[in-house]
Amino acid sequence: MPSNGGRGDGSYNPGAMPDEITCLIVDDHEVVREGLRLALSRASHIRVVGEASDGAAAVALAERRKPDVVIMDVRMPGMDGLEATKQISQRAPGTAVIIFTAYSERTLLSRGLESGAKGYILKEAPHDTLLRAIEKVVAGDGYVDPALMPAFLSGRDRDDMLTAREREILQLLADGMSNADVASKLFISQETVKSHVRHILTKLEADTRTQAVAIALREAIID
Repeated sequence: MPSNGGRGDGSYNPGAMPDEITCLIVDDHEVVREGLRLALSRASHIRVVGEASDGAAAVALAERRKPDVVIMDVRMPGMDGLEATKQISQRAPGTAVIIFTAYSERTLLSRGLESGAKGYILKEAPHDTLLRAIEKVVAGDGYVDPALMPAFLSGRDRDDMLTAREREILQLLADGMSNADVASKLFISQETVKSHVRHILTKLEADTRTQAVAIALREAIID
């Protein structure tokens, strides 16, 4: 019996809540999938209908089983969660995707929105937050974890605040280069490098170059 609450045409029916909500769990870490499965098993109205460890498998399962909700990890080998979300929104439009993200990945929120995700929750979110997100997106609404709201509302992520040149310099600093090394490599003066570094520190709210590099690595601004 379909659980899509009358959404067999592939469209959302806001406000309609099926008696049973079907979920697909996508994460490349087995322990995370197991934790989610156990958490969801505590809710009598939610049933896990499948698990996938990468984006391609997630798309295939979503097409075949048409779950109400996909809980989607972002960083996975092969096809990542954002590309998988985009494909699921095209191939299984009756399925809502919730991005299941680490706090350090909050800079991906805008890209997640563009990919068609309906919700965003942190991996450390409490059980009630997870259930609320699932129920909200099934009802046709969006949901953003309250802890992510400041980043979501800012409209600009830290990586967007840095210019291409600033990101380039920050990457070189992370690789261990000195100001002189950076200046030589980029054919600019050391004073110009120092100016860029000052701007980077200000934008990232960092006190030192080392702290700026740490922030940039943590938030995936640089590799």
